Formats: sequence, structure tokens, C-alpha cells
Amino acid sequence: MPAVPRLEIKHDLTPEDRAAVEDLLTVAQAADGHPPLDEHRWLDMAEGGRLAHRGLVAWKPGHDHPVGYAQVSRGRSSWAVDLVVDPHHRHDLEGVGADLLGAALDEVRAAGGGHVHFWVSRPTAVHDRIAAAAGLAPGRQLLQLRVPLPLDDRPAISTRPFRPGDAGDEEAWLAVNNRAFHWHPEQGGWDRTTLREREAEPWFDPEGFLLHERDGRLAGFCWTKVHADHDPPLGEIYVIAVDPDFQGLGLGRQLVLAGLDHLHRRRGTPIGMLYVDAGNTPAVALYRSMGFATHHVDRAYVGDVPPDVGGGGA
Repeated sequence: MPAVPRLEIKHDLTPEDRAAVEDLLTVAQAADGHPPLDEHRWLDMAEGGRLAHRGLVAWKPGHDHPVGYAQVSRGRSSWAVDLVVDPHHRHDLEGVGADLLGAALDEVRAAGGGHVHFWVSRPTAVHDRIAAAAGLAPGRQLLQLRVPLPLDDRPAISTRPFRPGDAGDEEAWLAVNNRAFHWHPEQGGWDRTTLREREAEPWFDPEGFLLHERDGRLAGFCWTKVHADHDPPLGEIYVIAVDPDFQGLGLGRQLVLAGLDHLHRRRGTPIGMLYVDAGNTPAVALYRSMGFATHHVDRAYVGDVPPDVGGGGA
């Protein structure tokens, strides 16, 4: 018998669906000490965004809350699968998780197949077995790095806050972001709607969205975020980039310093944090040289999922 007796597959989450899944995510985050889903992909699904494809909500008799949730997101060249199981049901993680992952991959097959990344924060041997049984192998690794604040160094560049709703700031930022992240499945290809959805989030603080301009152009930015519910609060460098036309000037390091300086001096956070792909050797070396150390590792299990015979796109 399947571990998940009832599985609801949703193209769009209703307000009731979203509330139920958000409750599940809150419980999981309290138990694990970190968000259980990638924020970009969750917001795209919950708000009907550009990368949303399917949300899979798992229920069991006798429970008025979901016992698990999986999400399938279509990128420009691959698929992402995220999965979370209620902490009280993780004794059956290998059952519930396997059912959700299998159903998520079935959605990929039905939509024409493709390359899949199944993302897991702090993977365990159980995740290894679930992924292997589904035909996926360990692939990319994402490092969460942390550093005590304040740093000895101060930024040597000037920055100013982003102006929400200002068409000039929005267009300039979108242009730089999309040039810098043209290769990235989540951060690349943003439009004004995507940006304004992030601006509407309760954590958004324009004072911590720092822009550095040169010769009348946006040369780079450091967008920060405070995790106030973490003990102690974490100050995250949420997104950081230098316009390709201004690379090679040392702006990356200076923008990191500007972001961390703001997080500590203006927001009082004692710890700085960011995520970086383990394969991005120059960025990892830069962050290590500034005192960042690995806190934990997230892993993508990868594989190619064939289409259903005679299947089409969704």
C-alpha cells in the first residue's frame, strides 16, 4: 500500500492550499532550523509565478494537515523538484518521501521529460536511498556559509538604497540581474512582476537593497535579508551581482562588505550568511578569504527523466 493514501496534484494553489502548505513549512522550519523549500521556487508556485508547474499535497486519514508536499518547477533548461515531509511523519520518510518524489517525476514525464534537480537541504542516507530508487544520482552542492560580524574591513565604495516602485531603479536592476544571472534557472530572466512580488514580501527592506553606481550606470548590487525569527538573527546576502561590464574591478568583495556592514551596523545582526554553489571556485575562494565558513551543505540529486510514450507538454 502506498505511504500516501491521498495525493492532490495542483497546477495552482488555492488560498486554502497555500495556507495548509505554509503551516507545514513553518512546522518543518521550526524543527530543522532552516527553510525546507527554496524560497524563489515556493513563491513562484504560491503566487502563480513564471516557473510554477505543479504542487503535490499529501494527506493521510485522521490528519487535518498535509503530511508532505512536493513541488515541480520548470526552468529554462531543466526541472527542479523540492520536497518536505512533516516532522511528525518522518519515521516514514522513506515511504512518504518516495511516493512524493515518484509522483513529482511522473509529472515531469507527463510534461515531456527532461533533466531534473531534486534539491535537499542537509541530505541524509535516507535521501540518498530515495533518490537512488528514483534513478537520481548526487550532483550539484550548494554551500551555506556564515561569518561572525562585524568584520574588520569596511567597504570602500558608496551605495544607496533601492527605490521600490521607481521605474528607473527597477529597469536598471532587472537589466543587471538578468545579465549577471543569464545562466541561472531561478535568478535569471526576472521581470517587473517577479521583482514586485519580492518587494511585497514581509521581510523586504529597501534600505538593505544596496545599489552601487558608476558613470551614471548601475554597476552592481547587494540585496540583503534579515532572518529575524532565527536565534540569533541571521543577516543574509540574498542576491549579489556585478554587471559584466564592470567585472574585474574588485566590486564583488566591496559589495559583500557593504552588505555585511549594513546588516551589522544598521540591523544589528551578529552573523552574516549566504549561499554559493560549491562549484563556483572563485566565489567560494573570495568568501573564504573574508572569513566565511561552511555551516551546511544542500545537495541536488540529478538525472534525466524520459517522456511518457506519446506524451506531450503541460
